[in-house]
Amino acid sequence: MPAEPVAPPAVSDDDPGGRTVRRLVAVVALLAVLPALYLPGLNHKFLDLKIYMSAVDWWRVGHPLYDYAQPDRVQGELYFTYPPFSALLLWPFGLLKLSATVTIFTVLTVLAVVVTTRWLVTPVIARHNLPRTFTLIVAVLLVLAVESTRETITFGQINMLLVVLILADLLFAVPQARRWAGVGVGLATALKLFPGIFIVYLLATRRWRAAAVASATAAAATLLAAAIAPEDSWRFWTRELWDNDRVGRTDYVGNQSLFGLLSRFTAPEKPDHLLWLLWLLMIAVVAVYGIRRAVRAARAGDLLAGLTLTGLVGALVSPITWTHHIYWFVPAVVLLADAALSANRPDELRRRRWLAGLALGTVALIIYGVVTFQDWGTAPVRTHDPVDFVLQNTYVLLSLLLLVALPIRVARPIRTVEKSRQMDTTPQ
Repeated sequence: MPAEPVAPPAVSDDDPGGRTVRRLVAVVALLAVLPALYLPGLNHKFLDLKIYMSAVDWWRVGHPLYDYAQPDRVQGELYFTYPPFSALLLWPFGLLKLSATVTIFTVLTVLAVVVTTRWLVTPVIARHNLPRTFTLIVAVLLVLAVESTRETITFGQINMLLVVLILADLLFAVPQARRWAGVGVGLATALKLFPGIFIVYLLATRRWRAAAVASATAAAATLLAAAIAPEDSWRFWTRELWDNDRVGRTDYVGNQSLFGLLSRFTAPEKPDHLLWLLWLLMIAVVAVYGIRRAVRAARAGDLLAGLTLTGLVGALVSPITWTHHIYWFVPAVVLLADAALSANRPDELRRRRWLAGLALGTVALIIYGVVTFQDWGTAPVRTHDPVDFVLQNTYVLLSLLLLVALPIRVARPIRTVEKSRQMDTTPQ
């Protein structure tokens, strides 16, 4: 009998020790970069949180909540601009020392970053068999590095609380048809209005019950605040809500909305009717296009793409969208990375390079930011040339690009290592 051919010895390029060292170096490098990124942001010194607490203290002793004003070198005067329900939430913190409140807000924000990043990244880890602990750590550190997170932490903002409520609702409660689905979006809307765009998303995707629950929750929270503070509630909803001057200068570069982009072409002290008409036309186009894509994503089973597109629409159409409002670049990067990793066939290499390049470019832009390392001064900001236009509207342009280019993934079961091995050993 002829001798059976002897298989060549298996060649393995596995280097567990070297791989571990490389991962440690990557984590240490990110940890070393974070202080340098946060150092400029420390100039904020929890300014917004201090305004919240000062306004609540002012309110507690009997003054009208929306009469509180604090001088500011850039905006002129800063006010309490949130709905009365937010003031009720902040009331107990006014009983604490400011240092304790700052600590609580910072810790809760960091915890929210960890939790939400885990929600976003875990399915990608499972789908592509990525190293779980290393990937999660790197993802959390990168999210802590982006400008929206830095601004949220160093201003003492509540944005990550809203993100937790929205993601918990739209990624878990709504898809699972839980009885309380919609409560998170409703509470977030009552706290800061901007999340109301997600009620529109629920309606557009025909999640009627969740949309009704969200609307009822927002209404109930608003009525509760009205029952406790009727005069302040009436004043907010009938007057202060419609006064953009209370929120800040619309031309300031920190306002990365379509209205901010237009305002940097005109003088804010001289409202232009043509500007308003152009803005209304732009937001109509962006809203219709973006929500239609979000609905298509939801119908394809890509819930993350649906809510991310909706968040980007909200950021673009709002009159004021500060840099710390635009969390939605984070899930956009996750979507791009997942789609790039999935494009592994030879005919998809060009698409893979495009998606990976867009993901890396987005990460670079949102880490550097538009205000952290730029001193735009206190004078009105004007756009004079194409370079000014790009620098002053980086997030607006990026949001528009992602609104068009963000991939919509077709829902498919996660293929784990165990499933792959079972498939490989199944007789053909």
